[in-house]
Amino acid sequence: MNRVSGVSGFSLLPEGCISEIIALTSPRDAGRASAISSAFKSAAEFDSVWEKFLPSDYPEIISRSVSPVVYSTKKELYFLLCDTPILLDGSNLSFMLNKWSGKKCYMLGARELSIVWGDTPDYWEWTSLPESRFPEVAELLRVCWLAIGGKMQTQMLSPKTTYAAYLVFKLAEWNHGLDVPSKASVGFVAEGQEGAEDSNHTVYLKLATDRPQPLRGLRRRAARQPNGRLPQKRIHLLWYGSTKYLD
Repeated sequence: MNRVSGVSGFSLLPEGCISEIIALTSPRDAGRASAISSAFKSAAEFDSVWEKFLPSDYPEIISRSVSPVVYSTKKELYFLLCDTPILLDGSNLSFMLNKWSGKKCYMLGARELSIVWGDTPDYWEWTSLPESRFPEVAELLRVCWLAIGGKMQTQMLSPKTTYAAYLVFKLAEWNHGLDVPSKASVGFVAEGQEGAEDSNHTVYLKLATDRPQPLRGLRRRAARQPNGRLPQKRIHLLWYGSTKYLD
């Protein structure tokens, strides 16, 4: 980089020009640029920069929030959506952004899912949990056929992004019948069709035993449950790059 009197050539550019350059990068790069110099730090605060990092349809999304979304700058809005999921559409849908990529992350509430016999009090009870972001959760009482499904318009998602789908659940202290293999599938559904499965996986909602065991024991149980995906403890984690959020 050429330097004039020890000052970076970039620093001689107008702030507006620097902000345009930063807006072509990523939120992570914008944060790094702020540490270069006071000129970069000032340029990285521009609303025009963070407007680029926000989804193009963010005004429509936050207009559906059940609570007011209050912010003074686009940067503040960006990190608000990264750090605090907002509830949309009558509290049945949760939305947030991946902090490092700005990609959209959604979670469907239980009321937004298709649950076989979900409205039958003998099988399911609708209640609340203090640790859930949603006002209602579905509690399984007993059932001979467990079938849960959910759908989302692909237009809602960020383009050119690899997504993963997770079923988030909590086991009651006393439970039974969930350590058998189940089938999980993810696919695309064309308009007017019932469904189309693109991928199928064998999954387990519960390990063969809930007693804490060392990793060797976990591996042995996995060997006894071949070709199956085992449940993992719920954690707050952002998977950078492929935009996955467990919460």
